[in-house]
Amino acid sequence: MTMNPDNQIYLASRSPRRRELLRQIGVKFNLLLMRETLGRPVDIDEQPLDGEAPADYVYRIVQFKAQEGWKRLSQRRFSVLPILVADTIVTLDGSILGKPRDLAHAESMLSALSGRSHEVLTAIGVGVRDRVQVRLSRSTVRFREISPHEIHKYLAAQNILDKAGGYAIQGMAAIFITEINGSYSGIMGLPLYETAQLLEESGIVLFP
Repeated sequence: MTMNPDNQIYLASRSPRRRELLRQIGVKFNLLLMRETLGRPVDIDEQPLDGEAPADYVYRIVQFKAQEGWKRLSQRRFSVLPILVADTIVTLDGSILGKPRDLAHAESMLSALSGRSHEVLTAIGVGVRDRVQVRLSRSTVRFREISPHEIHKYLAAQNILDKAGGYAIQGMAAIFITEINGSYSGIMGLPLYETAQLLEESGIVLFP
């Protein structure tokens, strides 16, 4: 383990939920927003490869995000600190449900999830120079039957276009959930157990 004298990291994510969760465990972080650092979009294709398993997909995306983060650090000559990245997907019957393209797509996703169990996978990675370590959190969520009227009202009231599967567990969708098996924070987008493991291995002291 390499000690980090600043006890800080970079968080390469726009998610306010991930920021909230890091603050919950007392982690100091600086935001590394990749599109802003170079003034152009990051060339990342988040489409699954043909036949790619959901777990392989999130591993690949997290590895790529961490590698891109290090490129940004070297180009901008920022301080060298660990970079934390994450990616969350919902899977149903082996198919990946990412972020909805629009409200109609979100409605289709929620209709498919209604009355069924699905899996939420969140991969997190911590990059230190050319070394990236990844952990995977798997959780199962079961929805009760959701009526078309409820789906319509939910989508009208909640901003879900940036949410995998078209819902957020910490929002109104909580009333649809009958059972959870796994990590609540992982379903939110940052599994704190696995995150703490990786950060400590990267020299972050959570209980200084």
